[in-house]
Amino acid sequence: MKKDKEKNYRRISKFLSLVLRHQPEKIHLTMDENGWVSVSQLLSNMNKFQHKIGMELLEEVVETNEKKRFAFNEDKTKIRANQGHSVQVDLAYTAKTPPEILYHGTAIKFTDSIYKTGLQKKKRHHVHLSKDFETAEKVGRRHGQLVVFEINTTKMVAENFKFFKSENGVWLVEEIPVKFLKEIHRD
Repeated sequence: MKKDKEKNYRRISKFLSLVLRHQPEKIHLTMDENGWVSVSQLLSNMNKFQHKIGMELLEEVVETNEKKRFAFNEDKTKIRANQGHSVQVDLAYTAKTPPEILYHGTAIKFTDSIYKTGLQKKKRHHVHLSKDFETAEKVGRRHGQLVVFEINTTKMVAENFKFFKSENGVWLVEEIPVKFLKEIHRD
């Protein structure tokens, strides 16, 4: 039973990621400039499109999501994805001083491109960084044979790069030029 519950939560979470990060139009959601969507509209529209859930289940999915991808506003009338949007939103982040070192996990198949142009946000709003090697390693393994880059944020801050931290602890930056990257190998 627990496995079915987890599978259902994962299915709902993936659908929420799709409509709150990439395709709100898929279920006719109205998203404001900061990425917020009315919870009542979300639930109503999800129910129309074969994802029958209520507020209690939505709260459980948001609360138990291991990556903390979603957030409610204070009175739980609105919901949004914390980061990773491909649609235009202003998440209203303020610049923060990052730890001296951050990490980015990816697949080896992307290293030629990375060594030419650095880490680019591509269709996302930012490059995503992890505060520890283990998290970067976990993220990178999803894309193929792993490579982890260490980023010297102290040097980047000295050159006026702005870092932001999402509500779920992911560090964000517009880009990372090659000169700030160091490939890390751990056995």
